[in-house]
Amino acid sequence: MSYKLRTILTMTFAVLSLLVTLTIGYIFSQKSAVAVETEIGHSLTSTASQTADQLDRFMWARSGELDLLGQMAALEDRFDPSEIQMLLNQLQNSFPSFSWVGFMDSKGKVLASTDGILRGEDLSERPVYQEGIKGKFIGDVHNAVLLAKLLPNPSGEPLQFVDISFPLKYKDGEVAGVLAAHLSWAWAKEVQKAVLEPLKYREKDIEMFIVSQKEHTVLLGPEERIGQPLELSGMQAAEINKTSWSIEKWADGTEYVTGMAFSQGHLDYPGLGWTIVVRQLKSTAFASVTDMLWFNVWAGLAVTVLFALIGWLISRRISSPIARLTQVADQLRAGDQVQIPENRGIKEIEVLSVSLRDMLTTLTNKDSELVFMQNLAHYDQLTGLPNRTALEVYLEESLVSESADHTLTFLYLDLDGFKRVNDTRGHQTGDVLLQKVGQRLMALSHDKGITVRLGGDEFLIVLRSIGAYPKEEASAYAEEIIQSLNKPFIIEYERIRIGCSIGGAEYPTNSVNPSEIIRMADEALYESKRSGKNKMTFYVDLKKDHEEQDTNR
Repeated sequence: MSYKLRTILTMTFAVLSLLVTLTIGYIFSQKSAVAVETEIGHSLTSTASQTADQLDRFMWARSGELDLLGQMAALEDRFDPSEIQMLLNQLQNSFPSFSWVGFMDSKGKVLASTDGILRGEDLSERPVYQEGIKGKFIGDVHNAVLLAKLLPNPSGEPLQFVDISFPLKYKDGEVAGVLAAHLSWAWAKEVQKAVLEPLKYREKDIEMFIVSQKEHTVLLGPEERIGQPLELSGMQAAEINKTSWSIEKWADGTEYVTGMAFSQGHLDYPGLGWTIVVRQLKSTAFASVTDMLWFNVWAGLAVTVLFALIGWLISRRISSPIARLTQVADQLRAGDQVQIPENRGIKEIEVLSVSLRDMLTTLTNKDSELVFMQNLAHYDQLTGLPNRTALEVYLEESLVSESADHTLTFLYLDLDGFKRVNDTRGHQTGDVLLQKVGQRLMALSHDKGITVRLGGDEFLIVLRSIGAYPKEEASAYAEEIIQSLNKPFIIEYERIRIGCSIGGAEYPTNSVNPSEIIRMADEALYESKRSGKNKMTFYVDLKKDHEEQDTNR
């Protein structure tokens, strides 16, 4: 199959641009996707770290406030329950996140408490007392069923607390009691909200989980997940590296981009080892990557169309000169005389057009040389008359087209007295005489006939006659020839006279064979010479004379 150059170049530009665009787009997309994914993962990790830091700072601040309260209670080294009660009330008024604060004696009995809750109760079996009597204790989030019943709960949601307790001692080191506090877990929700709310204006499908270190239980998160264990492959890495992110497949079978941060505490607060988990749907988180991929696809198609157009324009510029050269070549083949156009702008096509012009010039010169050589082959060099070769060509063309209405009369001429001139005056004079004879014969030649020099002083004239009296027409023409050649020739200022004997035969009357006709005309010529020269004899008349002589005998 053959294709147009314009089509090939256009398709080549389009395919190459598509391949280059797709290759670069794929590499760029892969690089960009990795960068964007990493950035998103780090962003979620940063959110988790920020939340962990705020939680640790809050716990550190509350722990410090409770330490300050203990120091104030121990100022006078007497730990008066009434004075401690006053301090507890002031603390709760200043920091509502303390749901309950109480002072227990060394046996675990509550001597003072906010709002009098649990006053007189024995909490010696509670972890808040048992751990606090040993030293500073910060417990993880837990439910307090007894305390929850006594505290106001307008929302009706289960109450959860974080415990802080430590011993109060006299100056001599003796334990006077335990100062304990229950922090409402609601404050963690406020932290969560403060962190997530700004993100929700920019991002979608983001959720946060606070997971305990023990058993990896969800302390804060979607309601249906609270209290449920959460096991993720990246949690161990978060505990070791303090932060990590990964693409996790969660229990619901959905993939999430998951950022994690491990609680590290703050200053002298060691932290509770919480893991803050922030997740976002993978499809949502990487939506920008998908958009970028589609942008690359559409951009690639646009670039392909653009380069296809550029290829079409370039191919048009290349193919148009070639098309013009082809058109000129067709015109030359049809025989029109046109010039090869000059094409500038593209070096190769410019060279091609110049080469074609040179080739055309060469071929034209070759044709001229060929015509010249043909003329040399078909014409007598001395007289300029056609020669035997031209006679053969003429007969081939004429005999094919002849019909019954056309007659060819062959007139065989021989100069009378030429030998004498040639012998007495020299060959040069003889050659000049032959040239002048040829000129007079050419002046008398018919348009549809041919006048040929056979050699020496012999000539042959073929007349093409249309009509009923070709013999009479030939006789009149032969008489004109004799009269013309009888006129004197001036050669080197001398008058030279010669005669002319002619013999004639007709085609197809006498024969249908051209060589036979020429022979018959030659016989008639010699009859003219025998009978007195400078006259015309037809082969038909010669034949009649022979027949009459035979009859007389």
